[in-house]
Amino acid sequence: MFVRKKKNKSGSVSVQIIDKDNGYKVVRTIGASKDVHEIERLFLQGKQFIRSKNPVQPYLLPVISKEDLAIEAFTASLSNAQIHTIGPELIFGALFDRIGFAAVDDEMFRHVTIARLVYPVSKIKTIDYLYRYQGIQKSVDSIYRFMDNLAGTYKEQVGSIAYNYTKRRLGSINVVFYDMTTLYFESEDEDDLRKIGFSKDGKFQNPQIMLGLLVGEYGLPIGYDIFEGNTFEGHTLLPTLEKIQQKYGFGKPVVVADAGLLSKQNLRNLASEKYHFIIGARLKNEDAQTKLEILCKRSGMQNGDSFVLEKPTGVRLIVSYSDKRARKDAANRAKGIKKLRVQIKSNRLTKEHISNRGYNKFLTMTGETRVEIDEGKIKEDEKWDGLKGYLTNTLLTAPAIIENYKHLWQIEKAFRISKTDLRIRPIYHYQRKRIEAHICIAFVAYTIYKELERLLEAGKTGMSPKRAAELTHTMYEFLYTLPNSREEKRQILKMCPEQQTLYNTVVKG
Repeated sequence: MFVRKKKNKSGSVSVQIIDKDNGYKVVRTIGASKDVHEIERLFLQGKQFIRSKNPVQPYLLPVISKEDLAIEAFTASLSNAQIHTIGPELIFGALFDRIGFAAVDDEMFRHVTIARLVYPVSKIKTIDYLYRYQGIQKSVDSIYRFMDNLAGTYKEQVGSIAYNYTKRRLGSINVVFYDMTTLYFESEDEDDLRKIGFSKDGKFQNPQIMLGLLVGEYGLPIGYDIFEGNTFEGHTLLPTLEKIQQKYGFGKPVVVADAGLLSKQNLRNLASEKYHFIIGARLKNEDAQTKLEILCKRSGMQNGDSFVLEKPTGVRLIVSYSDKRARKDAANRAKGIKKLRVQIKSNRLTKEHISNRGYNKFLTMTGETRVEIDEGKIKEDEKWDGLKGYLTNTLLTAPAIIENYKHLWQIEKAFRISKTDLRIRPIYHYQRKRIEAHICIAFVAYTIYKELERLLEAGKTGMSPKRAAELTHTMYEFLYTLPNSREEKRQILKMCPEQQTLYNTVVKG
């Protein structure tokens, strides 16, 4: 015997028991219905009937209860179309709302931001992500229309929301950290924004833009600005700082930046605008008298020691010594010199390679054609191992200066997050407003990333934001309809322990 489904002229489906042992005979009609869930229940009931009539050891056959039949019928009726990935919206959507970005009146803003956090790919692939993982159908044109509007309509609002989030977290903004990076394009064409310049990504043949980022303590976002790709980074600090500071009206903070932003003109400009600063110094570029004084004091320094030199401009030079830094300096130099020796042995170096750039500064000419390593220059360079300099016009103590500068790694981390986890580069857009929109979306995603990072650390989860994003990929919900009331329901599927920890930390915490 077997169970058969037979469609009737009325459109309903009959479930029948068929016996083929003595011809083709309908043993029993279990029932008929037009409802797919009811049909599955009747089908399972038919299978139970066949089990009960089996003459061979019927006591070994399982007995299916009405409750079991109902559950089997329900699960058999489920389809892929009813199951959706809910994790990205559940976790990152909650953070998006909590920070305040839901105030931006455009659902596409939400979609592309969350996609940047969990599936950071091109805008075209974002369309595929939205459909496959969230069941949302959007066209590429709809994303590009949104990006065209973002720069002109929502950019200021978005920036203000991010700044206010940081202000709430910090209470007051007394110290800011600034740095500059380059973002390259998969194109060879330049225009008024995309220019070929010195690339920090090593993409010297690709046009690029410069991105200046200003963050507060713990790397919390304050603001950003973009510049033409061939702009000297030293010329970006004051314009970015003044623009953001005037926009949000906070007092003039202490500005911390690395030696890449160091120039006499920059220091004069900052001082003339009444900004206090802590900027990394290039000790080997100081004048001969200052260098002599530094090396004289260096001889008696122990790990963690520092001293202060007063400069005639009212700026102080703080010099510190670290055993760890000394070991790192020595190891880097040894590695560089090893490469030079290999190149010299293979006759790959000529007088054109002699320069002050990198470890080529140790090269010298002997005779008319032979390039060799100048051992005397190596000995001179060793004297500077472990030393680090800082220029400041603040009245902070030397330990406070050094401690504040140490936090500059937060902005380096911000760029690393943007370039790796959020994949802000390479950029495939060529219209300025879309480039600006792309940077804006990445800035918002970074803000959400930092809030997630804070919650995970506060909850002592031991989980990274990257791992959290991965977990959201397999957090599901399914949609179903009650058979009698026809009411549609949603149910989040049971999470694994790690997913539950993430949910409790972000949503419930």
